[in-house]
Amino acid sequence: MTTLSQPQQKRFIRLPVVKDKTGQGRSSIYDGVAAGTFPAPVKIGSRAVAWLEHEVDAWIDARVQAARDAR
Repeated sequence: MTTLSQPQQKRFIRLPVVKDKTGQGRSSIYDGVAAGTFPAPVKIGSRAVAWLEHEVDAWIDARVQAARDAR
């Protein structure tokens, strides 16, 4: 199925949403960031970070595709 490409809406999501979307825990997320295998958060305040939702979604899509390709 072909879909039309639409501009990706950029939205920040905080850690609880990232955890919910990925099924990963806090430590696994930050381990992935440190290893370069998970998108890095963006500093949005003096003590706050968030992730770009489309980057997390792309990571999820890549994991699904890799799992399907391995079959």
